[in-house]
Amino acid sequence: MRLTILETSDMHGYIMPTNYTERDMNEDFGTAKLATKLIAEREDAAKYGPILQIENGDFIQGSPLAYYAAKQVDGKGVRNLTDVVNSMNYDLGILGNHEFNYGSKYLDSAIAAYNHPILAANILDEDGNLYYGKAYEIFEKDGLKVGVLGLTTQYIPHWENPEHIKGMVFASCLETAKKYVPIIRQEADVVVVSYHGGFERDLVTGEPTELLTGENEGYQILEEVEGIDAFVTGHQHREIATKINGVPVIQPGYRAANIGKIQLELAQVDGKYQVTSSNAELVSVGDAAPDEEIQSQLNDLNIELEAWLDNPMGKVEGDMTITNPMAARLKEHSYIEFVNKVQMDATGAKISGTSLFNNDGKGFGSTITMRDIITNYIYPNTLAVLKVSGRDLRDALERTANYLALDECGEIIFNPEFVDPKPQYYNYDMYQGIDYTLDLSKPVGERVTRLKFEGKDIEDTDELEIAVNQYRAVGGGNYEMFSADKIVKEVQIDMMELIADYLQKNPLIEASVDDNFEILK
Repeated sequence: MRLTILETSDMHGYIMPTNYTERDMNEDFGTAKLATKLIAEREDAAKYGPILQIENGDFIQGSPLAYYAAKQVDGKGVRNLTDVVNSMNYDLGILGNHEFNYGSKYLDSAIAAYNHPILAANILDEDGNLYYGKAYEIFEKDGLKVGVLGLTTQYIPHWENPEHIKGMVFASCLETAKKYVPIIRQEADVVVVSYHGGFERDLVTGEPTELLTGENEGYQILEEVEGIDAFVTGHQHREIATKINGVPVIQPGYRAANIGKIQLELAQVDGKYQVTSSNAELVSVGDAAPDEEIQSQLNDLNIELEAWLDNPMGKVEGDMTITNPMAARLKEHSYIEFVNKVQMDATGAKISGTSLFNNDGKGFGSTITMRDIITNYIYPNTLAVLKVSGRDLRDALERTANYLALDECGEIIFNPEFVDPKPQYYNYDMYQGIDYTLDLSKPVGERVTRLKFEGKDIEDTDELEIAVNQYRAVGGGNYEMFSADKIVKEVQIDMMELIADYLQKNPLIEASVDDNFEILK
Protein backbone atom coordinates (compact mmCIF):
# COMPACT_ATOMS: atom_id res chain seq x y z
CA MET A 1 0.00 0.00 0.00
CA ARG A 2 1.11 3.56 -0.67
CA LEU A 3 0.00 6.59 1.34
CA THR A 4 0.34 9.88 -0.53
CA ILE A 5 0.47 13.08 1.51
CA LEU A 6 -0.33 16.26 -0.41
CA GLU A 7 0.42 19.55 1.32
CA THR A 8 -0.15 23.22 0.68
CA SER A 9 1.22 25.98 2.89
CA ASP A 10 1.66 29.75 2.91
CA MET A 11 -0.70 30.41 0.02
CA HIS A 12 -1.40 33.82 1.62
CA GLY A 13 -4.63 34.50 -0.21
CA TYR A 14 -3.00 34.39 -3.65
CA ILE A 15 -5.86 32.60 -5.34
CA MET A 16 -5.73 34.02 -8.85
CA PRO A 17 -2.41 33.81 -10.76
CA THR A 18 -1.46 37.44 -10.08
CA ASN A 19 0.48 39.55 -7.62
CA TYR A 20 -1.83 42.49 -8.47
CA THR A 21 0.89 44.87 -9.60
CA GLU A 22 -1.13 45.17 -12.82
CA ARG A 23 -4.28 43.76 -14.38
CA ASP A 24 -4.66 40.51 -16.35
CA MET A 25 -1.53 38.77 -15.10
CA ASN A 26 -0.84 35.06 -15.48
CA GLU A 27 1.91 34.18 -13.02
CA ASP A 28 3.22 30.69 -12.21
CA PHE A 29 1.39 30.50 -8.88
CA GLY A 30 -2.00 30.81 -7.26
CA THR A 31 -4.51 28.57 -5.54
CA ALA A 32 -6.67 28.35 -8.68
CA LYS A 33 -3.77 26.79 -10.59
CA LEU A 34 -2.82 24.64 -7.64
CA ALA A 35 -6.38 23.28 -7.40
CA THR A 36 -6.17 22.04 -10.99
CA LYS A 37 -2.85 20.33 -10.34
CA LEU A 38 -4.16 18.90 -7.09
CA ILE A 39 -6.98 17.11 -8.89
CA ALA A 40 -4.47 15.46 -11.23
CA GLU A 41 -2.22 14.48 -8.31
CA ARG A 42 -5.13 12.97 -6.41
CA GLU A 43 -6.29 10.98 -9.42
CA ASP A 44 -2.82 9.55 -9.93
CA ALA A 45 -2.22 8.82 -6.23
CA ALA A 46 -5.59 7.07 -5.86
CA LYS A 47 -4.33 4.28 -8.15
CA TYR A 48 -1.83 3.21 -5.49
CA GLY A 49 -3.57 3.82 -2.18
CA PRO A 50 -5.09 6.41 0.15
CA ILE A 51 -4.44 10.16 0.15
CA LEU A 52 -4.01 12.58 3.04
CA GLN A 53 -4.40 16.25 2.13
CA ILE A 54 -3.12 18.97 4.48
CA GLU A 55 -3.52 22.76 4.45
CA ASN A 56 -0.57 23.88 6.57
CA GLY A 57 -1.52 27.48 7.35
CA ASP A 58 -1.16 31.13 6.36
CA PHE A 59 -4.05 31.21 3.93
CA ILE A 60 -6.40 34.04 4.97
CA GLN A 61 -3.83 36.88 4.89
CA GLY A 62 -1.16 38.17 2.56
CA SER A 63 -2.57 39.23 -0.82
CA PRO A 64 -4.56 42.29 -1.88
CA LEU A 65 -7.50 39.91 -2.37
CA ALA A 66 -7.18 38.63 1.21
CA TYR A 67 -6.94 42.21 2.49
CA TYR A 68 -9.99 43.31 0.51
CA ALA A 69 -11.98 40.30 1.70
CA ALA A 70 -11.09 41.04 5.32
CA LYS A 71 -12.40 44.60 4.96
CA GLN A 72 -15.83 43.62 3.63
CA VAL A 73 -18.40 45.26 5.89
CA ASP A 74 -20.96 42.46 5.52
CA GLY A 75 -18.73 40.09 7.46
CA LYS A 76 -18.83 37.55 4.65
CA GLY A 77 -15.38 38.34 3.31
CA VAL A 78 -13.68 35.37 4.91
CA ARG A 79 -16.17 33.02 3.24
CA ASN A 80 -14.75 34.04 -0.13
CA LEU A 81 -11.51 32.44 1.00
CA THR A 82 -12.77 29.51 3.03
CA ASP A 83 -15.17 28.46 0.27
CA VAL A 84 -12.15 28.06 -2.01
CA VAL A 85 -10.38 25.88 0.53
CA ASN A 86 -13.52 23.83 1.15
CA SER A 87 -13.81 23.11 -2.57
CA MET A 88 -10.38 21.48 -2.46
CA ASN A 89 -11.32 18.67 -0.03
CA TYR A 90 -8.63 18.92 2.64
CA ASP A 91 -8.53 16.37 5.45
CA LEU A 92 -7.24 18.90 7.97
CA GLY A 93 -5.79 22.35 8.46
CA ILE A 94 -3.15 24.02 10.61
CA LEU A 95 -3.07 27.63 11.79
CA GLY A 96 -0.24 29.79 10.50
CA ASN A 97 1.10 32.83 12.33
CA HIS A 98 -0.53 35.22 9.85
CA GLU A 99 -3.95 33.70 10.51
CA PHE A 100 -4.05 35.94 13.60
CA ASN A 101 -3.34 39.23 11.78
CA TYR A 102 -6.95 40.33 11.40
CA GLY A 103 -7.91 39.46 14.96
CA SER A 104 -9.48 36.51 16.76
CA LYS A 105 -13.04 37.25 15.61
CA TYR A 106 -12.06 37.01 11.95
CA LEU A 107 -10.03 33.87 12.59
CA ASP A 108 -12.89 32.30 14.52
CA SER A 109 -15.16 32.97 11.52
CA ALA A 110 -12.68 31.24 9.22
CA ILE A 111 -12.33 28.21 11.48
CA ALA A 112 -16.11 27.90 11.78
CA ALA A 113 -16.45 28.02 8.00
CA TYR A 114 -13.93 25.26 7.21
CA ASN A 115 -15.25 21.81 6.42
CA HIS A 116 -12.14 20.15 7.85
CA PRO A 117 -10.79 20.03 11.43
CA ILE A 118 -8.15 22.47 12.64
CA LEU A 119 -5.32 20.92 14.65
CA ALA A 120 -3.45 23.15 17.10
CA ALA A 121 -1.70 21.10 19.78
CA ASN A 122 0.50 23.86 21.17
CA ILE A 123 -2.00 26.74 21.27
CA LEU A 124 -3.45 26.66 24.78
CA ASP A 125 -5.58 28.78 27.04
CA GLU A 126 -4.25 30.15 30.31
CA ASP A 127 -5.34 26.99 32.14
CA GLY A 128 -3.33 24.77 29.78
CA ASN A 129 -6.30 23.49 27.77
CA LEU A 130 -6.43 23.43 23.98
CA TYR A 131 -7.61 26.80 22.66
CA TYR A 132 -8.52 25.67 19.15
CA GLY A 133 -9.81 22.34 17.88
CA LYS A 134 -7.82 19.21 18.61
CA ALA A 135 -4.16 18.42 19.17
CA TYR A 136 -4.20 15.54 16.74
CA GLU A 137 -6.55 13.45 14.63
CA ILE A 138 -6.54 9.81 13.61
CA PHE A 139 -7.73 9.28 10.03
CA GLU A 140 -8.69 5.80 8.91
CA LYS A 141 -8.12 5.29 5.20
CA ASP A 142 -8.55 1.90 3.55
CA GLY A 143 -7.84 0.20 6.88
CA LEU A 144 -4.75 2.34 7.46
CA LYS A 145 -4.68 4.51 10.57
CA VAL A 146 -2.89 7.82 9.98
CA GLY A 147 -2.28 10.07 12.98
CA VAL A 148 -1.57 13.76 12.37
CA LEU A 149 -0.24 16.19 14.99
CA GLY A 150 -0.81 19.91 14.32
CA LEU A 151 1.74 22.50 15.47
CA THR A 152 2.09 26.26 14.97
CA THR A 153 5.27 28.25 15.55
CA GLN A 154 5.42 29.30 19.21
CA TYR A 155 6.96 32.68 18.36
CA ILE A 156 3.67 34.43 17.51
CA PRO A 157 3.60 36.59 20.71
CA HIS A 158 6.82 38.23 19.52
CA TRP A 159 5.06 39.54 16.39
CA GLU A 160 1.33 39.80 16.91
CA ASN A 161 -0.86 42.53 18.30
CA PRO A 162 -1.46 41.35 21.89
CA GLU A 163 -5.22 41.92 21.55
CA HIS A 164 -5.35 39.42 18.70
CA ILE A 165 -3.99 36.59 20.86
CA LYS A 166 -5.42 37.57 24.24
CA GLY A 167 -5.83 34.55 26.51
CA MET A 168 -3.65 32.31 24.34
CA VAL A 169 -0.44 30.58 25.36
CA PHE A 170 1.91 29.26 22.67
CA ALA A 171 3.85 26.26 23.93
CA SER A 172 7.08 24.93 22.48
CA CYS A 173 6.43 22.81 19.40
CA LEU A 174 9.38 20.60 20.37
CA GLU A 175 7.99 19.86 23.83
CA THR A 176 4.50 19.41 22.43
CA ALA A 177 5.76 16.91 19.86
CA LYS A 178 7.59 15.02 22.60
CA LYS A 179 4.30 14.79 24.49
CA TYR A 180 1.99 13.72 21.67
CA VAL A 181 4.02 11.71 19.15
CA PRO A 182 4.38 8.68 21.48
CA ILE A 183 0.62 8.79 22.13
CA ILE A 184 -0.20 8.94 18.42
CA ARG A 185 2.36 6.20 17.75
CA GLN A 186 0.30 3.87 19.94
CA GLU A 187 -2.95 4.67 18.14
CA ALA A 188 -1.84 4.88 14.50
CA ASP A 189 0.11 2.99 11.86
CA VAL A 190 1.61 6.19 10.43
CA VAL A 191 2.55 9.37 12.32
CA VAL A 192 2.57 12.68 10.44
CA VAL A 193 3.59 15.98 12.01
CA SER A 194 2.19 19.05 10.27
CA TYR A 195 4.12 22.08 11.51
CA HIS A 196 3.61 25.70 10.54
CA GLY A 197 7.22 26.40 11.25
CA GLY A 198 10.52 25.71 9.61
CA PHE A 199 14.14 24.85 10.16
CA GLU A 200 16.60 26.62 12.38
CA ARG A 201 19.64 24.66 11.19
CA ASP A 202 21.29 23.67 7.94
CA LEU A 203 19.48 20.57 6.75
CA VAL A 204 22.76 18.75 5.99
CA THR A 205 25.32 19.95 8.52
CA GLY A 206 23.02 20.83 11.42
CA GLU A 207 24.77 24.17 11.87
CA PRO A 208 22.46 27.00 13.05
CA THR A 209 21.22 29.20 10.23
CA GLU A 210 19.50 31.74 12.51
CA LEU A 211 19.25 32.75 16.14
CA LEU A 212 17.84 29.82 18.07
CA THR A 213 14.81 31.63 19.44
CA GLY A 214 12.23 28.86 19.09
CA GLU A 215 10.59 30.45 16.05
CA ASN A 216 11.66 27.45 13.98
CA GLU A 217 12.24 24.11 15.70
CA GLY A 218 11.95 21.68 12.79
CA TYR A 219 15.49 20.33 12.87
CA GLN A 220 15.45 19.85 16.62
CA ILE A 221 12.08 18.09 16.49
CA LEU A 222 13.47 15.58 14.01
CA GLU A 223 16.61 15.18 16.12
CA GLU A 224 14.87 14.62 19.44
CA VAL A 225 11.47 13.10 18.70
CA GLU A 226 11.36 9.51 17.58
CA GLY A 227 8.46 7.92 15.76
CA ILE A 228 7.69 10.52 13.07
CA ASP A 229 7.07 9.02 9.61
CA ALA A 230 6.51 12.25 7.67
CA PHE A 231 7.19 15.90 8.48
CA VAL A 232 5.17 18.60 6.73
CA THR A 233 6.35 22.21 7.19
CA GLY A 234 5.89 25.84 6.10
CA HIS A 235 6.33 29.39 7.42
CA GLN A 236 9.76 30.09 5.93
CA HIS A 237 8.50 30.07 2.31
CA ARG A 238 11.32 27.72 1.36
CA GLU A 239 11.11 25.00 -1.27
CA ILE A 240 12.21 21.81 0.45
CA ALA A 241 11.79 18.15 -0.44
CA THR A 242 14.35 15.97 1.31
CA LYS A 243 14.96 13.58 4.19
CA ILE A 244 16.33 14.40 7.62
CA ASN A 245 17.33 11.45 9.79
CA GLY A 246 15.48 9.25 7.31
CA VAL A 247 12.20 11.18 7.68
CA PRO A 248 10.73 12.67 4.47
CA VAL A 249 10.30 16.45 4.78
CA ILE A 250 8.49 18.97 2.59
CA GLN A 251 7.99 22.74 2.50
CA PRO A 252 6.26 24.03 -0.66
CA GLY A 253 7.33 27.68 -0.91
CA TYR A 254 4.56 30.27 -0.93
CA ARG A 255 1.75 31.85 -2.96
CA ALA A 256 0.62 28.35 -4.02
CA ALA A 257 3.53 27.84 -6.39
CA ASN A 258 4.00 24.17 -5.44
CA ILE A 259 2.31 21.20 -3.88
CA GLY A 260 4.37 19.31 -1.33
CA LYS A 261 4.17 15.56 -1.86
CA ILE A 262 5.31 12.65 0.29
CA GLN A 263 4.82 9.03 -0.68
CA LEU A 264 5.06 6.36 1.99
CA GLU A 265 5.27 2.72 0.91
CA LEU A 266 3.71 0.48 3.55
CA ALA A 267 3.66 -3.22 4.38
CA GLN A 268 1.83 -5.12 7.10
CA VAL A 269 3.97 -6.56 9.87
CA ASP A 270 2.21 -8.50 12.64
CA GLY A 271 -1.12 -7.04 11.56
CA LYS A 272 0.04 -3.42 11.61
CA TYR A 273 1.24 -1.26 8.72
CA GLN A 274 4.81 -0.01 8.76
CA VAL A 275 6.69 2.35 6.44
CA THR A 276 9.15 0.46 4.24
CA SER A 277 10.32 3.35 2.05
CA SER A 278 9.51 6.98 1.38
CA ASN A 279 9.92 9.79 -1.10
CA ALA A 280 9.53 13.58 -0.92
CA GLU A 281 9.07 15.97 -3.83
CA LEU A 282 7.55 19.28 -4.88
CA VAL A 283 5.08 19.55 -7.73
CA SER A 284 5.12 22.90 -9.55
CA VAL A 285 1.73 24.32 -10.53
CA GLY A 286 2.95 26.91 -13.02
CA ASP A 287 1.89 25.04 -16.15
CA ALA A 288 -1.66 24.37 -14.93
CA ALA A 289 -4.75 26.23 -16.07
CA PRO A 290 -6.70 27.94 -13.27
CA ASP A 291 -9.59 25.91 -11.90
CA GLU A 292 -12.79 27.13 -13.55
CA GLU A 293 -14.96 26.61 -10.47
CA ILE A 294 -12.66 28.71 -8.28
CA GLN A 295 -12.43 31.41 -10.94
CA SER A 296 -16.21 31.51 -11.12
CA GLN A 297 -16.52 31.65 -7.32
CA LEU A 298 -14.27 34.71 -7.11
CA ASN A 299 -15.15 36.45 -10.36
CA ASP A 300 -17.39 39.16 -8.88
CA LEU A 301 -15.07 39.83 -5.94
CA ASN A 302 -12.05 39.99 -8.24
CA ILE A 303 -13.77 42.52 -10.52
CA GLU A 304 -14.55 44.68 -7.48
CA LEU A 305 -11.00 44.32 -6.22
CA GLU A 306 -9.33 45.30 -9.49
CA ALA A 307 -11.51 48.42 -9.75
CA TRP A 308 -10.72 49.32 -6.14
CA LEU A 309 -7.00 48.85 -6.75
CA ASP A 310 -7.09 51.29 -9.65
CA ASN A 311 -8.63 54.09 -7.58
CA PRO A 312 -6.33 57.16 -7.77
CA MET A 313 -5.40 58.32 -4.28
CA GLY A 314 -2.88 61.10 -4.87
CA LYS A 315 -0.14 62.54 -7.04
CA VAL A 316 3.62 62.83 -6.68
CA GLU A 317 5.71 65.84 -7.50
CA GLY A 318 9.12 64.44 -8.37
CA ASP A 319 10.35 60.85 -8.53
CA MET A 320 9.28 58.33 -5.88
CA THR A 321 9.94 55.16 -7.87
CA ILE A 322 12.27 52.45 -6.57
CA THR A 323 14.60 51.09 -9.23
CA ASN A 324 17.29 49.68 -6.94
CA PRO A 325 16.00 48.27 -3.62
CA MET A 326 19.47 47.95 -2.10
CA ALA A 327 20.33 51.55 -2.94
CA ALA A 328 17.08 52.61 -1.26
CA ARG A 329 18.30 50.97 1.93
CA LEU A 330 21.71 52.62 1.94
CA LYS A 331 20.71 56.18 1.10
CA GLU A 332 17.38 57.61 2.15
CA HIS A 333 14.68 57.18 -0.49
CA SER A 334 11.67 59.43 -0.85
CA TYR A 335 9.25 56.49 -0.56
CA ILE A 336 10.76 55.47 2.81
CA GLU A 337 10.68 59.06 4.04
CA PHE A 338 7.03 59.26 2.96
CA VAL A 339 6.05 56.13 4.93
CA ASN A 340 7.82 57.44 8.00
CA LYS A 341 6.01 60.77 7.63
CA VAL A 342 2.68 58.94 7.50
CA GLN A 343 3.58 57.09 10.70
CA MET A 344 4.59 60.30 12.43
CA ASP A 345 1.42 62.06 11.28
CA ALA A 346 -0.80 59.20 12.49
CA THR A 347 0.85 58.85 15.90
CA GLY A 348 2.16 62.31 16.75
CA ALA A 349 5.60 60.82 17.39
CA LYS A 350 8.63 62.84 16.30
CA ILE A 351 10.69 59.74 15.46
CA SER A 352 9.63 56.89 13.18
CA GLY A 353 11.15 53.71 11.80
CA THR A 354 10.07 51.56 8.87
CA SER A 355 11.40 49.02 6.37
CA LEU A 356 11.46 48.25 2.68
CA PHE A 357 9.77 44.90 3.11
CA ASN A 358 11.04 43.10 0.02
CA ASN A 359 12.67 43.70 -3.34
CA ASP A 360 9.40 43.73 -5.28
CA GLY A 361 8.06 47.14 -4.31
CA LYS A 362 8.39 49.77 -7.03
CA GLY A 363 7.54 52.86 -5.01
CA PHE A 364 5.11 55.42 -6.41
CA GLY A 365 4.76 56.82 -9.91
CA SER A 366 3.32 60.23 -10.72
CA THR A 367 -0.20 59.03 -9.80
CA ILE A 368 -0.65 56.90 -6.68
CA THR A 369 -3.38 54.28 -6.81
CA MET A 370 -4.60 51.90 -4.14
CA ARG A 371 -2.75 49.21 -6.14
CA ASP A 372 0.50 51.10 -5.55
CA ILE A 373 -0.15 51.40 -1.83
CA ILE A 374 -1.07 47.78 -1.26
CA THR A 375 1.67 46.25 -3.41
CA ASN A 376 4.37 48.34 -1.71
CA TYR A 377 3.12 48.18 1.88
CA ILE A 378 2.29 44.48 1.89
CA TYR A 379 1.53 43.78 5.56
CA PRO A 380 -1.62 44.65 7.54
CA ASN A 381 0.39 46.41 10.21
CA THR A 382 -1.02 48.77 12.77
CA LEU A 383 1.18 51.25 14.59
CA ALA A 384 2.47 51.62 18.11
CA VAL A 385 4.41 54.33 19.89
CA LEU A 386 7.17 53.09 22.16
CA LYS A 387 8.76 55.06 24.98
CA VAL A 388 12.39 54.00 24.88
CA SER A 389 15.70 55.12 26.27
CA GLY A 390 18.50 56.54 24.19
CA ARG A 391 20.29 53.27 24.88
CA ASP A 392 17.35 51.30 23.48
CA LEU A 393 17.38 53.32 20.29
CA ARG A 394 21.13 52.93 19.90
CA ASP A 395 20.80 49.17 20.42
CA ALA A 396 18.00 49.06 17.82
CA LEU A 397 20.26 50.77 15.29
CA GLU A 398 23.03 48.32 16.13
CA ARG A 399 20.55 45.52 15.51
CA THR A 400 19.52 46.98 12.17
CA ALA A 401 23.18 47.28 11.19
CA ASN A 402 23.41 43.49 11.48
CA TYR A 403 21.35 43.24 8.29
CA LEU A 404 24.13 44.87 6.29
CA ALA A 405 27.57 43.44 5.57
CA LEU A 406 30.67 44.07 3.47
CA ASP A 407 31.49 41.68 0.63
CA GLU A 408 34.99 40.54 -0.36
CA CYS A 409 35.43 43.74 -2.37
CA GLY A 410 34.41 45.91 0.56
CA GLU A 411 31.05 46.85 -0.93
CA ILE A 412 27.92 47.02 1.21
CA ILE A 413 25.47 44.19 0.65
CA PHE A 414 22.46 42.84 2.48
CA ASN A 415 23.84 40.35 4.98
CA PRO A 416 23.62 36.89 3.33
CA GLU A 417 22.72 35.37 6.71
CA PHE A 418 19.37 37.13 6.39
CA VAL A 419 18.76 36.31 2.74
CA ASP A 420 19.25 32.54 2.78
CA PRO A 421 17.40 30.43 3.77
CA LYS A 422 14.70 33.10 4.24
CA PRO A 423 14.91 36.72 3.07
CA GLN A 424 14.39 39.08 5.99
CA TYR A 425 14.50 42.47 4.29
CA TYR A 426 11.59 43.53 6.50
CA ASN A 427 13.84 43.50 9.56
CA TYR A 428 16.18 46.26 8.35
CA ASP A 429 14.83 49.58 9.60
CA MET A 430 15.35 53.15 8.46
CA TYR A 431 14.45 56.06 10.72
CA GLN A 432 13.13 59.55 10.30
CA GLY A 433 13.31 62.31 12.92
CA ILE A 434 16.82 61.45 14.07
CA ASP A 435 20.20 61.93 12.41
CA TYR A 436 22.44 58.90 12.53
CA THR A 437 25.44 57.20 10.97
CA LEU A 438 26.16 53.48 10.80
CA ASP A 439 29.82 52.70 10.14
CA LEU A 440 30.11 49.05 9.09
CA SER A 441 33.89 49.11 9.44
CA LYS A 442 33.55 49.47 13.21
CA PRO A 443 33.18 46.54 15.64
CA VAL A 444 29.72 45.30 16.55
CA GLY A 445 28.40 47.51 19.32
CA GLU A 446 30.30 50.55 18.04
CA ARG A 447 28.76 50.99 14.59
CA VAL A 448 26.43 53.85 15.58
CA THR A 449 28.90 56.72 15.32
CA ARG A 450 26.37 59.57 15.15
CA LEU A 451 22.98 59.75 16.85
CA LYS A 452 21.18 63.08 17.24
CA PHE A 453 17.65 64.27 17.91
CA GLU A 454 16.67 67.87 17.23
CA GLY A 455 20.33 68.77 16.80
CA LYS A 456 21.54 67.30 20.10
CA ASP A 457 23.42 64.09 20.81
CA ILE A 458 21.14 61.40 22.21
CA GLU A 459 22.30 60.23 25.60
CA ASP A 460 21.68 56.70 26.88
CA THR A 461 19.42 58.02 29.62
CA ASP A 462 17.24 60.16 27.34
CA GLU A 463 13.57 59.19 26.97
CA LEU A 464 12.20 59.19 23.43
CA GLU A 465 8.94 58.22 21.77
CA ILE A 466 9.20 56.38 18.47
CA ALA A 467 6.56 55.14 16.03
CA VAL A 468 7.00 51.66 14.58
CA ASN A 469 4.67 48.96 13.32
CA GLN A 470 3.11 46.55 15.78
CA TYR A 471 5.39 43.69 14.67
CA ARG A 472 8.48 45.64 15.60
CA ALA A 473 6.95 47.18 18.72
CA VAL A 474 6.64 43.82 20.47
CA GLY A 475 10.19 42.82 19.51
CA GLY A 476 9.60 41.18 16.12
CA GLY A 477 12.82 40.56 14.23
CA ASN A 478 14.64 39.85 17.50
CA TYR A 479 14.68 43.50 18.52
CA GLU A 480 14.88 42.59 22.19
CA MET A 481 15.15 46.22 23.26
CA PHE A 482 11.52 46.71 22.22
CA SER A 483 8.60 45.06 24.01
CA ALA A 484 4.87 45.40 24.62
CA ASP A 485 5.40 46.95 28.06
CA LYS A 486 7.08 49.96 26.41
CA ILE A 487 4.05 50.74 24.23
CA VAL A 488 2.45 54.04 25.30
CA LYS A 489 0.04 54.50 22.39
CA GLU A 490 -1.51 52.40 19.64
CA VAL A 491 -3.20 53.32 16.38
CA GLN A 492 -5.57 50.46 15.55
CA ILE A 493 -5.92 51.35 11.87
CA ASP A 494 -3.77 49.40 9.44
CA MET A 495 -1.08 51.22 7.53
CA MET A 496 -2.70 50.86 4.12
CA GLU A 497 -5.68 52.85 5.36
CA LEU A 498 -3.42 55.35 7.11
CA ILE A 499 -1.51 55.94 3.88
CA ALA A 500 -4.79 56.41 1.99
CA ASP A 501 -6.04 58.82 4.70
CA TYR A 502 -2.79 60.79 4.56
CA LEU A 503 -3.12 61.16 0.79
CA GLN A 504 -6.68 62.33 1.17
CA LYS A 505 -5.40 65.15 3.36
CA ASN A 506 -2.32 65.71 1.19
CA PRO A 507 -3.31 64.82 -2.40
CA LEU A 508 -0.08 66.20 -3.82
CA ILE A 509 3.08 64.99 -2.12
CA GLU A 510 6.65 65.97 -2.82
CA ALA A 511 9.25 63.27 -3.41
CA SER A 512 11.72 64.63 -0.87
CA VAL A 513 14.52 63.37 1.35
CA ASP A 514 16.46 65.06 4.10
CA ASP A 515 19.30 62.49 4.05
CA ASN A 516 19.14 62.11 7.82
CA PHE A 517 21.10 58.86 7.84
CA GLU A 518 24.27 57.59 6.21
CA ILE A 519 25.87 54.18 5.93
CA LEU A 520 29.66 54.07 5.87
CA LYS A 521 31.94 51.19 4.90
